[in-house]
Amino acid sequence: MDFLQPSAFSLQPAFPPIDLTSDDFFMSQALRQAVKAYEAEEVPVGAVVVHRERIIARAYNQVETLKDATAHAEILAITQAEQALGDWRLNECDLYVTKEPCPMCAGALVNARVQRVIFGCHDPRGGGAGGLLNILQMPTLNHRCEIRSGVREEECGRLLKNFFSEKRNLK
Repeated sequence: MDFLQPSAFSLQPAFPPIDLTSDDFFMSQALRQAVKAYEAEEVPVGAVVVHRERIIARAYNQVETLKDATAHAEILAITQAEQALGDWRLNECDLYVTKEPCPMCAGALVNARVQRVIFGCHDPRGGGAGGLLNILQMPTLNHRCEIRSGVREEECGRLLKNFFSEKRNLK
């Protein structure tokens, strides 16, 4: 009965444990929101706001659903987070979003004083976090956000490419 010997059993898990406080984990939660947007036929962008390693807001693009040009995932998540904390200042919060924020959203993130902005794929033609502009770190503004890009970039980009490819094929 060698299989009963302690040396026959490995105490190492088959898969490494999931770090529920990592940028990768929180981006996976933003991706879940982006899939909801995709299913609602919205541009698939999702966002979550994290305060002290806990998600306090989740949102996805709802521009078409709400008939509101400002209903981007980031704006909706900022509003939820402000309500959750009872304050408009989100200086102890991080925002995870699947696509680089546009200039409107970047401005809102600065105004809300978000600590860090972590995004998946870049938007070189219209991004406000280093793509077209870098509003998040403009030295003349009253606040600057730390930026981390490229987190789960391939998955985030693939979701957007598939969405727009399907839209083009329908025309």
